[in-house]
Amino acid sequence: MPAPEATPLCLAREAMGTRFEFVLSAGDLDEVSLRAVGEEALDEVVSLGERLSWFSMGSVVSRLAAAAGAEPVRVAPDVFSLLTLSRQVWLGSAGAFDPTIAPLLRLWGLRGRVSEAPPTEEALAQARTLVGLDKLDLDPLACTARLGVPDMSLDLGAVAKGWALDAAASMLRAAGVQTALLHGGTSSIHGWGAPPGQRGWGVRVAPPPGSSAPPLTVLLCDASMSVSAPHGRRGVAGAGHVIDPRTGLPAGGAELACVLGPGGAACDAWSTACLVLGERPPGLPEAWTTLLLRGGIWQVRGPQEACISQG
Repeated sequence: MPAPEATPLCLAREAMGTRFEFVLSAGDLDEVSLRAVGEEALDEVVSLGERLSWFSMGSVVSRLAAAAGAEPVRVAPDVFSLLTLSRQVWLGSAGAFDPTIAPLLRLWGLRGRVSEAPPTEEALAQARTLVGLDKLDLDPLACTARLGVPDMSLDLGAVAKGWALDAAASMLRAAGVQTALLHGGTSSIHGWGAPPGQRGWGVRVAPPPGSSAPPLTVLLCDASMSVSAPHGRRGVAGAGHVIDPRTGLPAGGAELACVLGPGGAACDAWSTACLVLGERPPGLPEAWTTLLLRGGIWQVRGPQEACISQG
């Protein structure tokens, strides 16, 4: 008789204000080694979160804000790559995704509550002068970044979880983990291999509360996915936590957006852009798949349409 399948190892850790969970199958690793590499990958998630945290004085985000309008700041190569990716998505989405959005988030009480009332038009106009990745100077030879205007600041929360999952997946694959499902707060997910007898990992995408749309199930295999929606955390006057960086107002382009592709950080960025635009961004590669919920109707486009079903 064939040997019974080993029970997958489940690990979890709190990081970046959410819960990261890993479901791992050993492959050629013994259980002790699998747990060790899984815990090491979770340690890396925690470390990466601290490096990008808006709340940590020693993070790259804090250092760039402190030097805004002045000298460039040397950053680690992986952070430089993340900033370069952010600029690419910013360009491809016509500014719908923009990590220089931090001044607008503060106005809406999403990075420290400052008022119970919505921001005035004058306050929004002033904050918008501090927003725009065209004001971020990147020097690939020196590996430096510089925010060109005083009082500018970054908020990389829209890509941090996917970036951390990318790093964790790279560590786990290199260690020989053949099957895994990783997620950060259920909005950023990465999976490879498949459970026994399955073609992939079945991931349920639920519509926002009150929507009449049916849930969808995505069969995820060797891919990342990210889900963005305005519901959940709320700011001033009940504003959703996704702000349109072009207008400074809460995003209202779609009820929910999901992107499937080869990289977690990129999926995070593109799903945010999709939510803000309410449509598939013109710069999104055709090899990526999008799920958009608008007016209670799902719009699915991309090569993985066959892996998506209702229910």
